[in-house]
Amino acid sequence: MRRKRQVWILPAIWALLAAGAMPLEGKDKKLTTEERIEILRGMTAEFATAKIMLPRSKKPLPFESQAREDKQKWEEAARKDGPAARPGDLIQLTKVEIEDDKIIFEINGGMKGGRKWYERIEVGMGTRTTPIGGYGHSPAPSGTTIALEFPKSSPPRSSAEVKKMLAPLMDFEKRSATEQYVETLPEPIQAAIKENRAVEGMNQEQVILALGKPERKIRETKDGEELEDWVYGRPPGRIVFVTFKGSKVVRVKEAYAGLGGSVAPPLPPTP
Repeated sequence: MRRKRQVWILPAIWALLAAGAMPLEGKDKKLTTEERIEILRGMTAEFATAKIMLPRSKKPLPFESQAREDKQKWEEAARKDGPAARPGDLIQLTKVEIEDDKIIFEINGGMKGGRKWYERIEVGMGTRTTPIGGYGHSPAPSGTTIALEFPKSSPPRSSAEVKKMLAPLMDFEKRSATEQYVETLPEPIQAAIKENRAVEGMNQEQVILALGKPERKIRETKDGEELEDWVYGRPPGRIVFVTFKGSKVVRVKEAYAGLGGSVAPPLPPTP
């Protein structure tokens, strides 16, 4: 009799253990620090082409990851403040914030944004140049804010996944303006932007293209000169200090959790 009871009890115990383990596997998985950094770096300062009309709005316009926008809120924003971008307009993600159940994108500086630096850039060969806005895309008339919402159990893990979720709203493949601008830069700066590095000689826009917007800025006066440090990362981990004198990078220092550091080599003089 004891043997039969033991035979029945053991499977029951295993069943209870298995049932208790199931919720652990289904728990919400939060983004790691590395995944957050990759998304911020891969999305901040990115260019895209609007595929639909994007209304102006101070409050983030909700957009679900299942590719459905809240039509009522979008229509109300469009009636109240008009369009921020029309189909075919060139837009830029000027700020990216990651929350537990959404990613918030500021487009073209939000409603306070005006004309952008890239509208003044011209590219070409020899003495003939063309504004980058002329490559099939007109600059968006204004800015707005959009919130990409998703279930907590399945947040996007990379910037590529985020771009797929935003595909009904904007096209990241048609980014000729960014590419054309980068191609006009000296080779060392082009390489640094592609490798997500900051180097001496860059200006602020080029640093944003390479690293995104900094987490914080620190200003100081040293030997009568005003310097500004852009700081990327927080301890523990890799921290990058990009020092500007005026609008140019004069020094780049990397450290890891405060344990030593290294200085990026200066660029060779450009011809």
